[in-house]
Amino acid sequence: MKSFTIGENDAGQRLDKFITKAMPRLPKSLMYKYIRLKRIKVDGKRAEISTRLQKGSVVDAYVADEFLEPVEPKYDFLSAPARLDIVYEDENILLADKKQGLIVHPDDREYRDTLITRIQRYLYEKGEYNPADENSFRPALANRIDRNTGGIVLAAKNAEALRILCDKIKDREIEKRYLAVAHGIFPEKQALLEGYLTKNEAKNQVYLSRTATENSRTVRTAYTVLRERRRPDLSLLEVDLLTGRTHQIRAHLASIGHPLLGDGKYGVNQADRKMGYKHQALYSYKLTFRFSSDAGLLQYLDGKTFQVPRVWFAEELFGYRLGKSDGQPGL
Repeated sequence: MKSFTIGENDAGQRLDKFITKAMPRLPKSLMYKYIRLKRIKVDGKRAEISTRLQKGSVVDAYVADEFLEPVEPKYDFLSAPARLDIVYEDENILLADKKQGLIVHPDDREYRDTLITRIQRYLYEKGEYNPADENSFRPALANRIDRNTGGIVLAAKNAEALRILCDKIKDREIEKRYLAVAHGIFPEKQALLEGYLTKNEAKNQVYLSRTATENSRTVRTAYTVLRERRRPDLSLLEVDLLTGRTHQIRAHLASIGHPLLGDGKYGVNQADRKMGYKHQALYSYKLTFRFSSDAGLLQYLDGKTFQVPRVWFAEELFGYRLGKSDGQPGL
């Protein structure tokens, strides 16, 4: 028999999800059977697989010792590169500046070198994260951006911070601004674009139209032209994503005849590649916490703005340099 006392990072989870992580040797079929037979109980009482665990509760597992033997720790994240660009960090969150070409989570092509594995390695080596001390929690990302888009990604160091960040993103209480380079000179230097977006899951591509269709979703994208240059005609934009849809900025600008520099999916970038631009010139460069409801242990972030120190294409093509933010790397 083994007892688990639920801490802050495990609170709020379903019982079955917790057991799966806390006792990885226990087959799922047996886990469900043991919960049903009260061989796995919560606070001495029978519980359902969907029971949400509370901080301070005790989970008792009356199972064979073979299922309680620890799995030999093997931390894949330790094989991730140590390089990590930090925009801001405190005891609850970390804002990372993800470079273009790096994926945020493991996929079928890349498992070790991802943004989250780099963050986990960094926190492990810093002494802030040890999988052996956690029943189920691991540092996690609250948002994601495409492989070939750069910019700020939010990571949570504890479960409560992750829950709050996810809620605030969902409620649009965290504002994000992008820098982008688009082909052409815009006749309107500031505008709000509106349309309807339809996604083709098989092709991982979206399409914009001016009229709604059965499966379309409304999109709104605001832009301001910051700088222009000629030969080739290019414009540096600040973009405000008023709705957060897949590939929204790239597809929306392409739909009005201004595809992003280096975008192979929504633009024709053969010439761009010859100039050395293999990734779309798009960067989530600035983030502002603007809470309209209580943010719990993250309330201290309200009103603060953080931005990356530089965006290479803004400097290289337009000589555009960024100002200061409220963040200090590596606090």
